[in-house]
Amino acid sequence: MNRYPLWKYLLVLIVAALGVIYSAPNLYAPDPAVQISGNSGATVIDERTLAMATKALDDAGIQYFGEESNGKSALLRLKDTEQQLAAKEAIQRSLGYNYVVALNLAPTTPEWLRSFGAEPMKLGLDLAGGVHFLLEVDTKSAVAKRLESSVDEMKSKLRTAKIRYQSVTLSDDNVVTAAFKTAELRDNADAELRSEFPTLLRESKDEPGRFLISLTMSEQAINEIEDYAVSQNLTTLRNRVNELGVSEPIVQRQGSNRVVVELPGVQDTAEAKRIIGKTANLEFRLEAKPSELVTRKEAFPFRSEMDQRRWGDAFLEKKLIISGDHVANAQSSFDSQTSQPQVNITLDSSGGTKMHRATRSNVGRRMGVLFIEYKTQMDYKLNEAGEQVAVPTQIIEKKIISLATIQSALGVQFRITGLDNTAEASELALLLRAGALAAPMYFVEERTIGPSLGAENIAVGVKSVQIGLGLVLIFMLVYYRVFGLAANIALALNLFLLVACMSLLGATLTLPGIAGIVLTVGMAVDANVLIFSRIREELANGMPPQSAINAGYDRAFTTILDANLTTLIVAVILYAIGSGPVQGFAVTLSIGILTSMFTAIVGTRALINLIYGGRKNLEKLWI
Repeated sequence: MNRYPLWKYLLVLIVAALGVIYSAPNLYAPDPAVQISGNSGATVIDERTLAMATKALDDAGIQYFGEESNGKSALLRLKDTEQQLAAKEAIQRSLGYNYVVALNLAPTTPEWLRSFGAEPMKLGLDLAGGVHFLLEVDTKSAVAKRLESSVDEMKSKLRTAKIRYQSVTLSDDNVVTAAFKTAELRDNADAELRSEFPTLLRESKDEPGRFLISLTMSEQAINEIEDYAVSQNLTTLRNRVNELGVSEPIVQRQGSNRVVVELPGVQDTAEAKRIIGKTANLEFRLEAKPSELVTRKEAFPFRSEMDQRRWGDAFLEKKLIISGDHVANAQSSFDSQTSQPQVNITLDSSGGTKMHRATRSNVGRRMGVLFIEYKTQMDYKLNEAGEQVAVPTQIIEKKIISLATIQSALGVQFRITGLDNTAEASELALLLRAGALAAPMYFVEERTIGPSLGAENIAVGVKSVQIGLGLVLIFMLVYYRVFGLAANIALALNLFLLVACMSLLGATLTLPGIAGIVLTVGMAVDANVLIFSRIREELANGMPPQSAINAGYDRAFTTILDANLTTLIVAVILYAIGSGPVQGFAVTLSIGILTSMFTAIVGTRALINLIYGGRKNLEKLWI
């Protein structure tokens, strides 16, 4: 007798039902859509915003349906994929550049499946496309930023050496000019700066009443700074993409100053574009004293009239204490006393030292936190052919987000308060945690991309998989009869479970992933072949049918376990050392091994027990 206890049959039924439910959303193709969100996490997308967007689509003659808004973002579904770009441009012109308008794919999963938390599996760029961003790094800005820092260091060095200077300025063409009253002072300064700034090229000039030193960067130094800026931005972008939780992203350098970002199967493209494209940084500066020279202080706006009334007019010193580059970690939380949102900052050792040095001697003064944001605005202009084209224009916004009195010397850890809401605090913490960009970037190109191998190649690939599976099913049915039917049912269940697991885990299916599925199918059948061959051997040796079934499953189990375990180890190693498509293959293979072990052993045993297990005088097996 070969009977399963009731709980084992129920387990197989429950697992099969869950596999069907969580794989079912993949039958529903998503709709092309346009998504709207704010440039800031605090921006509210209300019915008025949605009405402006729909009116823009009506005026452009673009068909849409199913518009919806949840306060943070809005989604408009389109009838035709070809109209996505036109719809995006029409809405962007209507709403302006305080909003992010991005291309998206809206899920069509029925509500009853969503109630179970079932979502469709993400497809990679080589299967169903995704979002492709091409960004350009403003390397000239990185060079200018480095020279601005050098100017401050030069002034400090000359003051320490007690060498009086008339001025030290940086021109628009990145030339630092230091002016002195006498040639002797100039020569002393030249000797001092030569040792401290060896990468700068120096040239002495004489003018009536002034003796000058012109300093410029060498070509090698400029190339090193530009290369560092692009490399640092690559690292920061990868951190930001990881914060977004995108599966198998591609972030790579293209040419000397461009970066390609590909997000396969991304669900919230507007959020991705806002976080990736936002070049934000912080600067910590002391509030300027009223008696300070105008050339040593700057005026910045506050974020709102409320902040203006709370803090009054404020001027900040031009000299920085530290910038966001020194932030090692940032987490959003709430003030225990006021319950207002805040961001807890942890600096690196260098930043902590600078912060402590600046604040210990300025207790009682106010320190401002300046939020600097680089935005890209696309202005539409007519080209020589009379066609309307988008021209990127970079806008720099600087606003004071906090102005607090220094109560005591600060160190490695402190906090930023005065934020409007938790969304703004979380976004600021994310940007700081992911790292500051070394140079501003702007979007050169944004598009959704289709299968990289072409629709025809994919169709041929899918067809070949179907033919291969069909031949396997026919072989198992003809060669193993009833047992082959049980194996085929288990094989179908295995595919359901594999797709369901990948959907639940949010894994992205790529073409190598499909190869992993095909390999898994072969391994699942291979396990059944081992079991059924063992049963045949036991029958040939004269063992009764019921005992042969029991012995076949028990004695083949060790061989199946060893084979699958070694393959699983290889899959784990591939995932650990691989990247991109290799990891996609490893994930699919790993999940497939686990599901095939369940279906090939437990699933087919349950079916065989149902068919043959209750027969006492069984004389023959259809195997």
